[in-house]
Amino acid sequence: MKFVLWLVLAVGVLVNAFSSFAFDGAREVVVSVVTGVAVIGSITALVLTRERHP
Repeated sequence: MKFVLWLVLAVGVLVNAFSSFAFDGAREVVVSVVTGVAVIGSITALVLTRERHP
């Protein structure tokens, strides 16, 4: 599960970084919003599923 979350995080950051070069206008906004939500969701899930050491 964590591997998938890390993969979503990495792909989301890469796509978001290169979306300004590949798209323009409304497509860029849509791609940025979708990848932003995916990145924030995967970070949240990774933080919530981390192992806590006492």
